[in-house]
Amino acid sequence: MSSKYSPDALIHALPWVTKRIPVVRLSGLITHREGAIHLDRFASAFDRGFAMAEATEGTLILAIDSPGGSPVQSDLIGRYLRRKAQKTKVTLLAVIGDVGASGGYWIACAADTIIANRMSVVGSIGVVGGGFGVAEMIRRLGIERRIVTAGEHKLRNDPFSPRRKEDEEFTRALLADIHVAFKDWVRERRGNRIAGNEDAIFDGSYMLGDRAKALGLIDSFGDVRSVIAERFGDKAEPLFLQPRKPFTAMRLLGGGAGASFGATLLNTIERELSGLTMR
Repeated sequence: MSSKYSPDALIHALPWVTKRIPVVRLSGLITHREGAIHLDRFASAFDRGFAMAEATEGTLILAIDSPGGSPVQSDLIGRYLRRKAQKTKVTLLAVIGDVGASGGYWIACAADTIIANRMSVVGSIGVVGGGFGVAEMIRRLGIERRIVTAGEHKLRNDPFSPRRKEDEEFTRALLADIHVAFKDWVRERRGNRIAGNEDAIFDGSYMLGDRAKALGLIDSFGDVRSVIAERFGDKAEPLFLQPRKPFTAMRLLGGGAGASFGATLLNTIERELSGLTMR
């Protein structure tokens, strides 16, 4: 049967059926902590989004609202999204809300097109690291610190010891290596769309959407609903996909020895039901 007359095509042709466009919302800090943005938490939502997009309109939207965080998780998510997009041939759209900066922009670059609001905060293509030093405070309090190490540099950047120049130089080199990886990723994904002096683009500064568009860091303006209406019609609506919550399943089953099995069972059922609603 021709794809023109496939079940999905026929269903979407019916005037009373609303098109559902999969959207994965990434909101908050990027770090491997409960409730934050990290690959282990979002992989299932990405997988469901790609499967649904592959079976319907061929587009998955990432609704990004993040100031950044872990470069490791940013890179893991970005690479994961690209692998899935290449395998499924699904088009990825990133829609930045209030902020898509640093790691948030890193993830946005995984998309084929980046959209933002004129007032969105975008960019911050840089790396920061630091902490506090309390060596003078504990000295004044008369606190004696006793610590033994093996390894000349095991106590690099120790907050309880006086600052050392060699530690600072080491940290700067480490951050510079991460910055190079960030810049390479942006160049790889944005290509010749980047306009202007790279020194100004990659200096760690953030900017509003208007300037980001002029420099080629984003492609156009809009929000999730306006993008969906423009691309798929006024009757199309977003279907927001959230990470699964296995701990909720365990609480419903009362915990104890059967909780892990129960959570696995409910997650399996949810996965199967999700697959059915996609088709």
